[in-house]
This record gives sequence, structure tokens and C-alpha cells, in this order.
Amino acid sequence: MGSVIPLKKEIDNSYLELINLVGNKLDNVNHHIKYKLASEINLIHKMTSYHLKSGGKRIRPLLTLGSAKLCGYADGNRDVNLAACVELIHNATLLHDDVIDNSDLRRGIKTSNTIWGNQSSILVGDYLLSRCFEMMVEDGSQEILKLLSATSSKIAQGEVLQLEYKGEIDILDETYFDIINSKTAALFAAASRIGACIASKNKKEKDALESYGKNLGLAFQIADDALDYYSTKTIFGKEIGKDFYEGKVTLPIIFLCQKANPQEKIFLEKIFKKKNRSKLEFSETQNLIKKYNSIDSCFRRAEHFVNISYNALNIFNPSKEKTILQNLTSFSLERSF
Repeated sequence: MGSVIPLKKEIDNSYLELINLVGNKLDNVNHHIKYKLASEINLIHKMTSYHLKSGGKRIRPLLTLGSAKLCGYADGNRDVNLAACVELIHNATLLHDDVIDNSDLRRGIKTSNTIWGNQSSILVGDYLLSRCFEMMVEDGSQEILKLLSATSSKIAQGEVLQLEYKGEIDILDETYFDIINSKTAALFAAASRIGACIASKNKKEKDALESYGKNLGLAFQIADDALDYYSTKTIFGKEIGKDFYEGKVTLPIIFLCQKANPQEKIFLEKIFKKKNRSKLEFSETQNLIKKYNSIDSCFRRAEHFVNISYNALNIFNPSKEKTILQNLTSFSLERSF
């Protein structure tokens, strides 16, 4: 029997415990990224420095470092190099996302495309991916090269799929999960599997860590999409309503549309088809979400993935590393940043 995770508890500590678990490895990842992104092109230097200084939780490289530690990897710095690869893929997608979404702010500061323009942001995003693939080749593992190449392709396909369904409020649950599985969960899954790969673990252990990361990523994205409609900037750490203003139909809207009456559906169809949406329309949409308890429905669905993620690690022997990684699953829902 699997374990059911209690969600209402103090869990931000699990994130800090994971940082402490990997020691100075995360700092080494940051230094390695800075070293690998060095360029004689001044604009590349300015843009990469600016973008990387904007912060972020570094959850994906932490998954690589933590899973490697769980699997007993201690033979070198492959975990640092590959964790850096994972973070570069993520940051390249952020640069591209901000152009696609015409975003002005990310993590409370101006986006790179706002300062240097769309063309530069796309090209620097491509530069990050190019450096990442050089680093993967340096690692020398065909298995990991294949894994991260396939993951990059999947992320790109998820971006296109989301663009295809932009503004469509009748999007199916299945399509939404296809999008977030590709855009978010795929990189979480790869980041976690890498730890088992470099520690030469068997297929069962690799698959277990991949399942752990995939389901953690699904829960993480659902929570993000829900927080966008009910959190505050102080708690969430970024502007709320971003998905709404960009016309992205996420799980809170999907659940709302499944329960809304005909007049309410007409209202939602109208505003999501518009080029721009107002603060008043956001407030009205929030009221409808509250009326039909869409946020509760989102978190119940996310809790399902949290439990799968937690139980995926049951094949590993009891250890401090296992406990911290399992506790991290609740962080995906209960985090305050």
C-alpha cells in the first residue's frame, strides 16, 4: 500500500533541507553555469548575467543533485555539470516564453525582452541551449544526451500545443495535462532520472525517480496555475493573474467551465477570445472560480500526483535523502514562494 501525504503541515523546510543536503553543490552549479556561459560578445554577457541574477528556486538542478545523492553518487562532478544543463534548458525556455507571452515582468523584475528586445532574447535563449548541449557532449553519456535531447524536444512541442489552444475555454483535461506534462513535468522527470543514471542504477530505480519527478512536476504546475488566481504577490512572489491576462486557459478555468451556467460560459468565451483582458474581468473570473470551488478541485487533482510522486520512492531503502525528497512533494503544493 502506498502512503497518503498530509498536505496541511509546515513543509517549506523540506526545500531548505534539500539545499542543505546537497551542501555546496548548488553553489557549484551556479558557478559552473556562469563559467560555461562566458562569452566575448558583450550583449550575451549582459543578458545572461541579468537573467540568471533574477533568482528562482533552482528546484530542477536540486532534483538532479538530490537524486544523485539518494543513489549514492560520489565519484566526481557529473552531477554538478548535468544539474547545470537542466537549469540552462529551463532558463532558455523562460527567455523564449517571455517573448511568446509578451511578458514585461518575471519574478518582479523587467524581462530581458523588455530591455533588449525579442530578437536578442530568442538568440540568447538559443545560446543557452547550445552551451547546454556542449556540456552534455562533454559528459560523454549517450543515455543522458538522448534523455535531455528528447526532453528539450518535448518542451518545445508543449509550448506549441499551448499556443494552439490559447483562448479555447473548452479545452479537455487531457489536453491540459498533455501541455503541462510536456512543458513542466518532462524536465522534472529528466532532472530526477539523471541522478540514477550517473550512479549506474538499474532500470527500476531510474524509472522510479523519473516517476517521482514527473508527478512532482505535474503537482507543481497545477499549484502554480491555481495560485495565479487566488494568491497574493506577497506570498506568491510574482504578479497574480498572469495566465489570465495572457489568455492562457489553465486548470482553474477548465474546472470552472465544466460547472458554469450558459451565461457564465458565454462571458468566459468572450473575454478569453479578446486580445486584452481587464482587471475588472479578472476580478469577475475570480468570483466565479470561488463560486464553483475550482481551486479546491485543482488541489485535489494535484494531491493525487503528490501521492504518486511520494510513493515512487518506496523502492529505495530508508535514508535521510529519501525522506527529504519525499517531503519535497508536499512543498509543491504548500510552498509560500
